Amino acid sequence: MDNELTKRFVLEKSKMDKVFASLKIIKKTEEERQFLDMARNYYNDSGYFHGKGDSIRAFEAIVISWSYVDAGIKMGFFAVPENLGQYFTS
Repeated sequence: MDNELTKRFVLEKSKMDKVFASLKIIKKTEEERQFLDMARNYYNDSGYFHGKGDSIRAFEAIVISWSYVDAGIKMGFFAVPENLGQYFTS
């Protein structure tokens, strides 16, 4: 299972690399900053856990990061290019 989880983490991290490289900030509010900080912190944590060989926590952290970005898009804080929009529910 660990090998499969690692593969899945690498795939999701690759998607989030693209998202963070092209994420457009729409609003400049304190709430927006907090959402972005949380998304980035979990994104960074995922790499830390992956480096330690903790596949479960790495995958959890990248999914939580994705969730913060998704919620931020839904709330109108962020936007992503159309080609990345398929990754999100908003």
